Amino acid sequence: MRVAVLSSGGKDSAAAWWWAMCKGWEVTHLVTVRVTGGDSWMFQVPGTHLVEYQAKLAGIEWIQVESRGEQEVEIDDLEQALSELKIDGVVSGALRSDYQKSRIERMAERLNIKSWTPLWHQKSQLHMKGLIENGFQVFITGVSSEGLGREWIGRTLDASSLLKLEELSQKYRFNIDGEGGEYETLVTGGPHFAGHLELDGTVHWDGRRGTFEIEQVHCIA
Repeated sequence: MRVAVLSSGGKDSAAAWWWAMCKGWEVTHLVTVRVTGGDSWMFQVPGTHLVEYQAKLAGIEWIQVESRGEQEVEIDDLEQALSELKIDGVVSGALRSDYQKSRIERMAERLNIKSWTPLWHQKSQLHMKGLIENGFQVFITGVSSEGLGREWIGRTLDASSLLKLEELSQKYRFNIDGEGGEYETLVTGGPHFAGHLELDGTVHWDGRRGTFEIEQVHCIA
């Protein structure tokens, strides 16, 4: 089975990618939609260019698809790019977005390929715990939720910090998996990489939300 993985560089994309590898499938391409219009109905906007470095560590071809992020047009941009690939299906890390999942499935039908969403409706705690137990290095690139302060920006999750994150999610009533946009991630290492990424950058914090501005990326084999 030859598949392309839709990847934003974050934890959900990485988990879906790893799932495909565990199935014994050949992941031929990582496909990233780069939104140039400032916002998107379907795809993550910041930091997606960093998927290129993940692809290098994995030895997989990376395809960047530019789109203005316009509703119902951005899926057409993705479809055009996928139509040029010799693949049997597409794998995505959708968790609970019916909007995203349904449009990817209809696109796959038009292309006569399969669509897989292995994380669909997976329990949040189970999903996060599985990432840590399987060695994924989940780096927090931004936070925008009450309860998540400056100290979380630039932090890589481990068993201890995941426990603290769960406590905060219960206290402040946010999604522990960040599905509501409470935080953004970049996976810097894991079982799907032959190495890891090291990041240099600057933390920006306005008192309520913040981001990690990545200035340099080093691929460590």
